[in-house]
Amino acid sequence: MKKVTRRELGKLAAGLTAASAVRLRAQAGGQTAARSGYVGPLTGVEQGLDGRRFDPVAYSLDVFAAAPRKLRFQARTRAQAEIWQKQLRGKLAELLGGFPVERSSLRPVTLETRTFPGYRREKVVFDAAPGVSVLAYVLVPQTAKTPVATMICVPGHGRGVDDCVGIDDQGRDRTDKAGYMHDFPLQVVEAGMAAVAIEPMAFGCRRDPINARRGLGTNACQPSAGGALLVGQTMIGWRVWDVMRTIDYIATRSELDVKRVGCMGISGGGTTTLFATALEPRLRVALVSGYLNTFRDSIGSLSHCIDNYVPGILNWAEMYDVAGLIAPRPLFSESGEKDNIFPVKASIESFGKVREIYTVFGAADRIEQEIFPADHSFWGKRGIPFLAKHLTT
Repeated sequence: MKKVTRRELGKLAAGLTAASAVRLRAQAGGQTAARSGYVGPLTGVEQGLDGRRFDPVAYSLDVFAAAPRKLRFQARTRAQAEIWQKQLRGKLAELLGGFPVERSSLRPVTLETRTFPGYRREKVVFDAAPGVSVLAYVLVPQTAKTPVATMICVPGHGRGVDDCVGIDDQGRDRTDKAGYMHDFPLQVVEAGMAAVAIEPMAFGCRRDPINARRGLGTNACQPSAGGALLVGQTMIGWRVWDVMRTIDYIATRSELDVKRVGCMGISGGGTTTLFATALEPRLRVALVSGYLNTFRDSIGSLSHCIDNYVPGILNWAEMYDVAGLIAPRPLFSESGEKDNIFPVKASIESFGKVREIYTVFGAADRIEQEIFPADHSFWGKRGIPFLAKHLTT
């Protein structure tokens, strides 16, 4: 053990004393601010501010209100609505950054196969593009008649796909459907459908080393979604491409029915579901949980992850216009009445707008919404039977 000299000991003591002094000054400053009511450079200023406004969110809402939404839904007939869909789909794909022209080899590999009561679970990997690998869990009911209808399941923010297929934060099996996602792929399997649950880019095993070292719950959206914007692309576009390639993977599995594939997700997974189903006609049904809202009232008014943003989208469309691209395919939306990041009032408003689009398509019976008594979480009580009805019959 190295001997500490008196001089070194003195320096250490002086350093600790200085650090303590800084901490005490900071605490004293905070207490003084609390007592004085000081909150910034305009504290106590009462003159010269008539007609001034400093709230940036209020300003952005003014800008949103003035946004042209050049491709907003205005059709009055189904023929007009189909032309509108073609135009908006093209523009939306452009705003997301576009998609690869060629589909590279999937190079699928099965890493693990396990049997559970009522279903089989496989852990697989495949490539969405050169340098972009996807991890997924394939869950197939044991008694299902093959080929079986299949739901692509996309988790929301958290520790990734493990947290929705019955795996706890220690890598152990669980049976209580814990967490805000409530293991919804397992609920799909219990309803007689297969589930392919994919790891979203920037979560779980699809993170950079720096963020991975910070713990299971730390996502990598900030560097990767920001990086996408720097080259004119978006994280939403990348995740939509993952879903498109997942359908390609499903087509390689004889026990899965590629002609009966849907998509579902909660929160950020709901985002991916909405955009993917809007752009991918092979998806026959969608369940959007904890997302359908307005850009104005959600990501435009409240703090959200950078992976939600599509540059320039309000110049062309609101969220309900995007959702209208799913028509006339079946769409189920659910929202918690206590959701504090996707306000329920705006969810109800948005759903009403989407329902108007479905009505023009003569498909008002193919869209439903459930408002449930909880916060930002997956519910599924009416949603999963809706999926089973439209995908298995």
